[in-house]
Amino acid sequence: MAILPIITAPDPRLKQVSEPVEAVTDDVRRLMDDMLETMYGAPGIGLAAIQVGVAKNIIVIDLGPDEGMEKPLFLVNPEILETSEELSSYNEGCLSVPEEYWEVQRPARCRVRYLDYDGKEQVLEAEGLLSTCIQHEMDHLKGILFIDYLSSLKRNMILRRASKARRLKAAE
Repeated sequence: MAILPIITAPDPRLKQVSEPVEAVTDDVRRLMDDMLETMYGAPGIGLAAIQVGVAKNIIVIDLGPDEGMEKPLFLVNPEILETSEELSSYNEGCLSVPEEYWEVQRPARCRVRYLDYDGKEQVLEAEGLLSTCIQHEMDHLKGILFIDYLSSLKRNMILRRASKARRLKAAE
């Protein structure tokens, strides 16, 4: 396994719409393993393939035992089948927008269909943090960042800070 570089905003690749995966192959599983290691090293709880420069519909999530997850979740070609009308608010962060956290409202529950690590179709009913995380990561697959839900003033402020941080890091 390898730790991959995480793309950060305002990199235009984060606005790219990801493509479906034709089949869960050994190469796809290797990418998912690398994504998981990358996410753990960051550290984070979710990562979409586009965040490591691969425009494919792949997500990895691990909320850990504190949130009731016994093992990581691998979602290939995820599709939300339904969401609740009830909303929940969560102070979201993102590995592609480091050190920024903002309240985002999303449906409290979702039902998602996806292919698992072995390429088998699964349907998952998610609520709470897992539902939020799935929706957040699925937004990445559509080129949407959590900051896109904020006002343009807040979003532009965050992107200016991110650009400055990238310039400073590049100058090191």
